[in-house]
Amino acid sequence: MSRSLLALAALFIAGESLLSAPAVADSLSLAPMLQRVVPSVVSISVQGRELDDADATLADPFYRKFFGLPDDAAPAEHSFQSAGSGVVIDEVHGYIVTNQHVIASASKIEVALSDGRRFQAKLVGADPETDVAVVQIPPDHLVQAEFGSASSLHVGDVVVAIGNPFGLGQTATMGIVSALGRRAVGSEGYEGFIQTDASTNPGNSGGALVSEDGVVVGINSAIIGPAGGSIGIGFAVPAETVGIVMRQLILTGKLVRGEVGILTQDLTPGLAKAFGVDEGAGALVSEVLPGSPAANAGIQPGDVIRMVDGRTVRGASDVRRLVGSLPLQSKRPSRSTARAEG
Repeated sequence: MSRSLLALAALFIAGESLLSAPAVADSLSLAPMLQRVVPSVVSISVQGRELDDADATLADPFYRKFFGLPDDAAPAEHSFQSAGSGVVIDEVHGYIVTNQHVIASASKIEVALSDGRRFQAKLVGADPETDVAVVQIPPDHLVQAEFGSASSLHVGDVVVAIGNPFGLGQTATMGIVSALGRRAVGSEGYEGFIQTDASTNPGNSGGALVSEDGVVVGINSAIIGPAGGSIGIGFAVPAETVGIVMRQLILTGKLVRGEVGILTQDLTPGLAKAFGVDEGAGALVSEVLPGSPAANAGIQPGDVIRMVDGRTVRGASDVRRLVGSLPLQSKRPSRSTARAEG
């Protein structure tokens, strides 16, 4: 009797566990979030013509003269097709953000929405340094993404990459934030990437990197991997940078960066001790250019920049990135400095 009761109890517990499993699975599913976000992510097809690598060099007048080539000899070109992704940022005016390298040298840009509709797009503006570009399509029942802040991200946070890998169509992959403030291998200038292990491949460029609650925290930009395949090292431009750049591109078609006229270096414990300032996040001003906005604002060598435009500075690369993103009319960054003593 006791054995029968024990067996029944075991079956009851097992049955209860099996019945409750779908509820647990549903609570862990990202499907509801993706149903909201996916319509705001688009696929982008590009056609164009570009110079062959060798002929691109020979197109330079200096090299043509050096090699004795006639001025009227046309460099060889070849046609190309490529695919990428984009995110709707303004449903009223039809603006879509993507990567600059996705639309570079494009003569034709086509945008495909998640519902299958296709539109010809026009280029609004692009910024190669941050790899951000804006295109525009007719604002016909578009779904706008919600942009958030990457400043609240921490290493280990769950993120989802949404895009069009290999031209297959919309695909979602999940991973975590692997690092913050990265400089992507092969990237010139920009040093503020979000690094993630969410699988991204050719075609994901320009797509959304979103948080668990469906807020866009970055735009996928680059990967490291053999022959362009994913090995779990991807990079995204933070949403704040995307927002600053895209607003200027929409207003003027180009990005003109602010300059303050300083050289900085990371604030190491040794430098902090030598200059008699508190350790912590910041960048040490090593040189101030005469007559520059920084000089006129009273910044001096030995000052420590803690913030730029209200955003925390972790090191010298942050100063360059944040100051570079300031509008041209900014004569100097909003900042908090620690005066070096002695």
